[in-house]
Amino acid sequence: MSTAGEKVRPLADRVLVKPVTRESVTKTGIVLPDTAKEKPQQGLVLAVGPGKLLDNGQRVKPEVKVGDHVLFSKYSGTEIKIDDEELLILRESDVMGVVEE
Repeated sequence: MSTAGEKVRPLADRVLVKPVTRESVTKTGIVLPDTAKEKPQQGLVLAVGPGKLLDNGQRVKPEVKVGDHVLFSKYSGTEIKIDDEELLILRESDVMGVVEE
């Protein structure tokens, strides 16, 4: 069975990310409904495009790679659904950092 990262190949400087959802139950045991949850701002990189193409024809190598855990802008990217899985396609410039384990 193929994964979403194998089904979608991002172009240029785009990145395919699986958002990491936060816990839906607080430490005190209160269950949060979907309407009270914030949009995730962290995710796992599933696929990376070849990089941004400059005017002179050179390609800028992406700084993120598949498997990176990244932080991204709250309302960035385009939401897509593949095999009932919610994913984001965003520009590498919307990635604010890589979380080091």
